[in-house]
Amino acid sequence: MLLSVGRWCARRPKRTVAAWLLLLTALAAAVGAFGTVTSEAVTIPGSDSQAARDAGEAFGDAASGPQPVLLHTAAGEVELTSSAQRAAVEAAARAIADVDHVVAVTTPYDRAGGSALSADGRTGRMLVELDLTGRDITPSITRGIVDAAGPAADAGIEVTPGGDLAEAEDKGSTGHSEIIGLAAAFVVLALGFGSLVAAGVPLLTGALGLAGSLCMVGLVGHLVDMPSSGTTIAAMIGLGVGIDYTLFCLTRFRELLAAGAGVEDAAARTMAGSGKSVLFAGAAVIAALAGLALGGLPLLHALALAPGIAVLVAVAATLTLLPAVLALLGPRLAPKPVTARVPRFMAKLASKRSASRQVESGRGTDTGTDARPRGWGRIAEYVAARPWRCLAAGLVLTGVLAAPAAHLTFGQLDGGDRTVGTASRTAYDRTAAAFGPGANGPLQVTGTLSDAAAAPDDPRLAPVTAALRTTPGVAAVAPAELAADGRHARWQVTPETAPGDPDTADLVHRLREDALPEATDGSGLVTHVGGATAAQADLNERLARRMPLVVGFVLAVAGLLLLPAFRSPVIAVKAAVLNLVSVAAAYGVLTAVFQWGWGAQLIGLEGAVPIPGYVPLLMFAVLFGLSMDYEVFLLSAIRAAYVRGGDNRGAVISGLAGTGRIVTSAALIMVSVFLSYVLSDDPVVKMFGIGLAVAVALDATVVRGILVPSTMVLLGRVNWWLPTWLDRLLPHMDIEDDGHGPARPPKEAVADAALAGDGSAS
Repeated sequence: MLLSVGRWCARRPKRTVAAWLLLLTALAAAVGAFGTVTSEAVTIPGSDSQAARDAGEAFGDAASGPQPVLLHTAAGEVELTSSAQRAAVEAAARAIADVDHVVAVTTPYDRAGGSALSADGRTGRMLVELDLTGRDITPSITRGIVDAAGPAADAGIEVTPGGDLAEAEDKGSTGHSEIIGLAAAFVVLALGFGSLVAAGVPLLTGALGLAGSLCMVGLVGHLVDMPSSGTTIAAMIGLGVGIDYTLFCLTRFRELLAAGAGVEDAAARTMAGSGKSVLFAGAAVIAALAGLALGGLPLLHALALAPGIAVLVAVAATLTLLPAVLALLGPRLAPKPVTARVPRFMAKLASKRSASRQVESGRGTDTGTDARPRGWGRIAEYVAARPWRCLAAGLVLTGVLAAPAAHLTFGQLDGGDRTVGTASRTAYDRTAAAFGPGANGPLQVTGTLSDAAAAPDDPRLAPVTAALRTTPGVAAVAPAELAADGRHARWQVTPETAPGDPDTADLVHRLREDALPEATDGSGLVTHVGGATAAQADLNERLARRMPLVVGFVLAVAGLLLLPAFRSPVIAVKAAVLNLVSVAAAYGVLTAVFQWGWGAQLIGLEGAVPIPGYVPLLMFAVLFGLSMDYEVFLLSAIRAAYVRGGDNRGAVISGLAGTGRIVTSAALIMVSVFLSYVLSDDPVVKMFGIGLAVAVALDATVVRGILVPSTMVLLGRVNWWLPTWLDRLLPHMDIEDDGHGPARPPKEAVADAALAGDGSAS
């Protein structure tokens, strides 16, 4: 099928490219018409915080809920309590009320505003309610509200949006990260290929695939609550795999051209061979991401869907757009002697690499100087000659990096972890200074009565108010508020500690398990503790419980995908287990840098920040899928060499020597792309950038270059053991077959070669 698809696209390159451009234009038009939306809302079915949120709907609040707008005057200026400042604030409130989508505005001076003025009179909060949900608030809406507050700004009052308004304003484009990643990838590709044209092909397909996937993810945000970090993760993964997949296929295409194949035939065979590996690797990534559905959380579904869409688009672009581009460029992509068309230093490096590859593959000419293998060929022979020593060294290195992961704990971020100067951080700091850190994340306690109450001072509600005010860790409790139906009540509870402080999560448990059950005993009042802080605590607990299930599923999927591909239970299990090594090391680095704060200042953070529970879980699924790319590429080469001669040790050396350069080049591109996202202001994006970069770097070097070959040398023929009954059940998949005959000899010849021994005992 892939051979036919590749040939069809190669024969009709202009039509194929036009179809892709038409599709991207349609997606861009849809984005222009409907916009893209993100939401930081967390829905946790079956949790106490979700029950509190559902009960709160009885109060008929605006869709957005009250959104704070901070008003602040510096020391030495007129306080907000002065008549002039009050007049300016009220004028600003009237102007904001006329902004589209605004349904209500509460000033600090209104009774409904409660304690919305600080003790020193220099900070106040206006509350703005909109007819939009949090995910539908756009930067333009925030700017409209801030601009409408011009009368306050003209009076010397600093106006800063908070809540979802600040989140919308802080949704900056990560375009600078994509540009840096593309530039780094271009340098690596240009040095590797020695051709600017060849280097541009992966960037072209990667960029077009990225544009399509980002449009699709943005539109999906209208259907599900898509976090802003989900879009960035999709861009990060989509760009990385898009370039990598094209790199694998372009390398094969150039080899076929060098061997004398025609352009159309080379493009079709590339899709049938390397395209099959791309399809397999992409399916592995998507299958691993699908395992997150077992987490039972809409947030995980959205965070898995975003990169899943990006990978799917990258695979589609590789299998259809790429053969068309290859056919259009044709001979310009063929390997050729280094000329003056590339810079001299690039030509020199490319020439050295070409000579090294010829020696590694046995095609070098003996000039009497040095015919020994170089580069990865030399590394392969060293590892094969000292498997125990290399295995131990690799495990020690990764073990040291993974050690901090034993102390990994799930926490929650708040506005105080954002970059200084952002709206979210400014609003957080001013709120904490004026009203206490807990004011940035108040808890919402709801109560449902069996019989309607006539007023908030109902005897069944008073014990709850008293219990909340006397609970350790509570800074303030607003009076009970009764819904129109009389059956629902709620209290706003302000903790003494910040939303991200572990003591706040302890307060949530203390209210749920001790204070509220005692206060409602025998009253028939059912209470729940909600709010963003309680929801994040519930989220982390749910993730901790579901993580073993998700990890087990992803391990099983990885093994089941590799089993029919390489027809070896040992290889499938070993690959799944060794993939855990790079993941554990990434977790260790994540813990040291973010949870402990080691070197946090170097990546733009002020110090240690908590790690949300979904970050390690999503990172695990993504890394397991990405590692399959390199695993498939390496094992395909080793298996092809083994079935040709039946020599396990020689096959390992040949496979590693032949694929080491391309795997490390692909990994270098991935690492460059991931590290470019460290420039983001979002700590979550920084976590993914650091974690994925470390894991990919280790996976391509230590795991694929040392641990996999050393274990395969030690296991010998056991690598290729396959029970007869399982051999009959497994489908026959030949990943390296490009449609021009089998890539391995008949089954009987393979069996004879295996029985002949592989020489690994020596």
